[in-house]
Order: sequence, then structure tokens, then C-alpha cells
Amino acid sequence: MATSLHNLSDYDIHSVPSAQGMTFGIVVSEWNNKITGALMQGACDTLRRNGVPDECITVQTVPGSFELVFGASQMARSGRFDAVIAIGCVIRGDTPHFDYICQGVTQGLAELNTQGNVPVIYGLLTCNNMDQAEDRCGGILGNKGDECAVTAIKMVDYFRKMQAPK
Repeated sequence: MATSLHNLSDYDIHSVPSAQGMTFGIVVSEWNNKITGALMQGACDTLRRNGVPDECITVQTVPGSFELVFGASQMARSGRFDAVIAIGCVIRGDTPHFDYICQGVTQGLAELNTQGNVPVIYGLLTCNNMDQAEDRCGGILGNKGDECAVTAIKMVDYFRKMQAPK
């Protein structure tokens, strides 16, 4: 989470395990695509910087953030990916729609993590305004996509360690 004390793009490259042999699916909401496109680019760039070749990164889009749950579910169940990164952006408006979408996506992605063997990384920005979103997609607070990619690599490494024989 970005705060005035932590930039989303700051990480110690030495704390990231080797991503060699890992495959990643990224499902991206088309809604607020100026923001989600920048987040997706950040995630892809970070995966590449950590040794993941382009052919091991698959990006698919869905219309909105609510559809991230279905998209992530299909990617996770496909057996093609070691981790799935779900990227979206919801900006508060004048109606309770914001609350319903944020709650539904959060609950859905959390359920995918408890039901399967493929980590699903939460990359949903939930912002009060466009300025907050811009600050988190490459602005003064970094890029949440970077953070999601690092988290995905670490979670694949974690899962592999848990599966290793004693």
C-alpha cells in the first residue's frame, strides 16, 4: 500500500527470488484504461527486469473491475500460469456503486486465493479521485503494478517451497 512513507516501486532487487521458469497471467480492466494500462506496463516491466521473458507473460483484458474475478478465475484454472495478477482501478463517484464493486472484487479475489493453488495478486486501486490513481500508476507514489509483480514472484517462490519434499 502506498503511503507518504513508502513508494510502491521501491523494492530491494536482492529480496526478490529468481523468477526463472515462472509464468504469469495478467488480467486488466479496460475501465479507467489510462490508469490500468500504466499499472499493467509497470507489472510487465518489473517481471522482465526480474528475468521473466515476454513469452512467459500473458495479458488479457476484461471490461471492468468487477469482471477481474472471472478473468482471474479462468486464468488460474487454465493451468498455464504460476500466478495471476488482477489489475483494475475504481474511482469513487456520487453513488454507492464504488463500494459494491470494491467489496465484490476484494471478496472474489480473496476467495480465489483460498480455493486454488495459483496465487492471485490484488492489483485493484480503490481511489477517491483521479489524482490518487495517477499518483499510484507511476506518479509520486510509484506504480502499484511494480508492487504486484514483485508480490507475484514472491508468492510463486513461496508456493514452490511449500510443495518441495522435506
